[in-house]
Amino acid sequence: MINCTERGRQVERLRAIMHRLRAPGGCPWDAEQTHASLVSNLIEEAYETVDAIQREDWVHLEEELGDLLLQVVFHSELAEEEGRYNLDDVAKGICDKLVRRHPHVYGDGDAQDTGTVLSRWEEIKREEKGDGAEPYLHGVGKGLPALLRAAKLQKKAGKVGFDWPDVTGVLDKIEEELAEVKAELPPAGGEVTPALEAEVGDLLFVVVNLARKLGMDPEVALEGTNVKFEKRFAAMEQELRERGSSLEEASLDEMEEGWVRVKESRASG
Repeated sequence: MINCTERGRQVERLRAIMHRLRAPGGCPWDAEQTHASLVSNLIEEAYETVDAIQREDWVHLEEELGDLLLQVVFHSELAEEEGRYNLDDVAKGICDKLVRRHPHVYGDGDAQDTGTVLSRWEEIKREEKGDGAEPYLHGVGKGLPALLRAAKLQKKAGKVGFDWPDVTGVLDKIEEELAEVKAELPPAGGEVTPALEAEVGDLLFVVVNLARKLGMDPEVALEGTNVKFEKRFAAMEQELRERGSSLEEASLDEMEEGWVRVKESRASG
């Protein structure tokens, strides 16, 4: 193994470690992995990196970026073993792409604002991929979770003017979609229909649009609510315990009363 501890050579060291782990006599677990088996790891590390950023935990972010980098090195090692490409090829590819897509920095292009940069980026991207004959939204956000993909689809559609001029139109659309959800609700005990599922999907899609129009990242907004809900629920659970009850024993009314007390105490605090 390369014994290099000085700054500037750590990626080379990481690559050598990964090669050793996969080699005969290395680690049995690492040796068994494939691109497919590592997908969940890749997603998990990406989300843990995002979590550290959202919490502004800059110390922990360093560790999470390392874990994410390992996934890139691991997949590159697998590809090299298969005779496809290696980490250098991966790095060269992104370097070349960045140079091509920044002609205002590395060429004679001109871009004085972010809007121009992004517009030119999309033009170059479509030229590179030969997507001229493909639908405009072809491949956008492929593989992303539905919430993130919805935001990317809407953002790209908005670049060619397919968008509400202001947030008022989005709010009106939310009311329209909510009414359509209500119209499809089954009677008590009835089964959920495909039509209702479609209407709920439409409602979610427009709510994502609302976040986008307000300049928010819907994923960040929703995760903030997830965290808030988790903390309030834990506080409600603790309050029930202090009153000699528990989640299993309490009625819905008792839990609701506890929830309101927690919410009001935090608002006043």
